[in-house]
Amino acid sequence: MFIAPSVRWVPLLLGVAACSRMSSAATGSAELATNPPSTTYVKPEPDERHLANIRQLTFSGNNAEAYFSSDGRQIIYQWQQKVDEGCDQQYVMNADGSNIRRVSNGQGRTTCGAFIDRDRRVLYSSTFQDSPDCPPRPDMSKGYVWPLGNLEIYTSKLDGSDLKQLTKNGHYNAETTLSPDGKTLLFTSTKDGDIELYTMRVDGSDVKRLTTRVGYDGGAWFSPDGRQIVWRAAYPKTAADTADYLRLLGQKLVRPARTEVYVANADGSSARQITNLGGANFAPIFAPDMKKIIFSSNYEKPRSGNFDLYLINPDGTGLEKITTHADFDSFPMFSPDGRKLLWASNRHQAQPGETNVFIADWVP
Repeated sequence: MFIAPSVRWVPLLLGVAACSRMSSAATGSAELATNPPSTTYVKPEPDERHLANIRQLTFSGNNAEAYFSSDGRQIIYQWQQKVDEGCDQQYVMNADGSNIRRVSNGQGRTTCGAFIDRDRRVLYSSTFQDSPDCPPRPDMSKGYVWPLGNLEIYTSKLDGSDLKQLTKNGHYNAETTLSPDGKTLLFTSTKDGDIELYTMRVDGSDVKRLTTRVGYDGGAWFSPDGRQIVWRAAYPKTAADTADYLRLLGQKLVRPARTEVYVANADGSSARQITNLGGANFAPIFAPDMKKIIFSSNYEKPRSGNFDLYLINPDGTGLEKITTHADFDSFPMFSPDGRKLLWASNRHQAQPGETNVFIADWVP
């Protein structure tokens, strides 16, 4: 699920206008197959000393949640082609931004893509079986909230064919990532009434619940050795907080403005909080050497959409700021060899509100 980086903090998952109904024939064929403009290098902001040779890979609309394939040669990401209209769909491109093609079926709204099966298949969550149209926006008079609509998890080949449904519970199932050995999926679901973390096999079998505490658990990743998980969580602290959380949950909504980063064993045991920054701390993921966790936070300006990337040790020490751009930087992921960093940012916009995907050489 993606926070669109605007002053309004409107989630990209919501959209602003409903999509027109797409043809059911739009399955595997590419909606778009292009090369990007000539390589666009973007100057780092002051003090972005870990980032060199920043390249912009996408150039219009809202692009986010970009993640490497296991061999580092491809990227899957979600793209809403116009900032204020349409549904975001799943696309795959080469790591240099070339050969962009759509892999989802063009219906509903999709989020949270990943490569599986040794990069021969992809998975993502979609609302298309609930409706082929864009889901309606929630009532923002309730404050800044995310919808927890009916998202199921699907997998297909890289050309969009052989579509298979992995979850079939009529609830929110998303934020899915893959274990290093390729056998286990880690995801967030509301299927038991709360927003919890689960694992299942890549064929959708053997579902196990990892978290039990009342509150939001999401955006989880395995450590590179598969022994730990890292995720974002927001647990009510008072009776009033709990009542507000459960009231919104009953309306399939969650308020994500205050989340912290947690680490646990891969089975959910020995959970521990590693940030206590305030604001929204999310999109955490281990570095390939497991010595650091990189994540995004707006804790310096917690009422704003000014998110930056930070490094922290797995024990919660050694916080270091990585980006200094005065708007949105999030969804970081290191390449498998640790030599490049991939993330989404508002920097270098062609149109107000755009979010694009960037890649940089990582400077240790």
